[in-house]
Formats: sequence, C-alpha cells, structure tokens
Amino acid sequence: MSEIRWHLFPDAQSVANETVRRISKAARHAVEHRNEFHLVLAGGSTPRLVYRQLGASGADFSRWHIYLGDERCLDPDDSERNSLMIRNDWLDQAAIPSANIHWIPAELGPEQGASRYESEISSALPFDLVMLGMGEDGHTASLFPGQQHDQSRLVVPVYQSPKPPPERVSLNYSALSQTGELLVLVTGEGKRGAVEAWRSNADLPVAALRCEAGVDVLLDREAAGELV
Repeated sequence: MSEIRWHLFPDAQSVANETVRRISKAARHAVEHRNEFHLVLAGGSTPRLVYRQLGASGADFSRWHIYLGDERCLDPDDSERNSLMIRNDWLDQAAIPSANIHWIPAELGPEQGASRYESEISSALPFDLVMLGMGEDGHTASLFPGQQHDQSRLVVPVYQSPKPPPERVSLNYSALSQTGELLVLVTGEGKRGAVEAWRSNADLPVAALRCEAGVDVLLDREAAGELV
C-alpha cells in the first residue's frame, strides 16, 4: 500500500499553481541528473490551468519528453482529444522538439493504439512525474469502475467507457506506478463524494494507484468536503 498524502488548497487555481511548482522542481532535478525529463499528462479542466501556466512561463522545455495518461479514440484534430487541448493551451507555444512529444495513436483504435503506445513507453520507464485527475465516479486516466484489464500490460484498450467516447486507450496501473512522483489533481464540488469514498477505502480505480514515493493528492476546498 502506497502512502497517500492529502494537500488542501483554497481553489483550483491554487492547485494548478502548486502543480506547476512541483513539475518545475522535478524537471530541474531530472535534467540536472539525466539531461531529460519524462512527464505524463492528464486531460480535464484543472490540468488545463496547469498547461496554460506552463505555456506562459517562458521555461526551457527542450529536454522535456511528454506522454499522455490516456486518450480518446477520435481523429487527431477532434476537439475532444486530450492531445489537441494540450497543444492549444501549451505545446504549440513551447519550443519543444516534436520528437519529444509522444502522443497516444488512439485514432488507430483501442487495440492497435494500445499496442503501439506500449512499445513507445516501454523504453521511457520509469517516468519522472505522472499527473492524473479523478472523475466523479473515482476513475483516473481511462481506468473506470467495474472494468478489468490485463495487469501485465503497460497500456490497455478501453471499451464501453461510461463517459463518451466509449473507446479509449489508457496507461495501466503497471505503467502509472513506475514514476518518481505521482500527483492526483482533484477540484470541484462534484468530486467530493469520490474523495470521501476514497478516504473510506472504497474500491475505486484511483485508490488502486501505487507509487514507491507515495501518492500526493492536491485538492481544492470544494472537493475536500470534510477535510476542510
């Protein structure tokens, strides 16, 4: 069982500010020691605040390698793709080599997309930092309640997602756990029930996350509920 550390912030912007601080610190350490930084990104509204802040930072991203925790099986230019949102809010304004951006080829479909991405990330592990969100049902990445996946796989195909679109590709727990730092960003009143269930040891996908260094959960007051 990994240690879970709960960190409370006044609002979503404060969560994003702390996330950017942690990412920047991890990047400096990784670049200093290995000359490159491997970061896994999430979709969602709170990470979007992070990307906009990174985009405005003027930082040197030339040694960063970018990966995704999950992606929707849609055309690359579909507005619902995580990759398109991240490009628009950050990477299109960043001087980062295109070879360092490792998108999930989810447009190939769940099976082929998962197989291709597994080959892509296997040589990149362990990551330096994984950033995830949590849904109102306790899902993280595209790992949903009630679904079973082959735990020997680093990347898994996802069918019949309870949230549209139904077909996705997701990093599995076996990949998400191989990281120096794991952050879970949780904001908004709609997440409060899932936070309470997680703290009560409910069987949620987010509760299955593991990291040798522990899991840091960054919450705003609306999501924290009884923690306030």
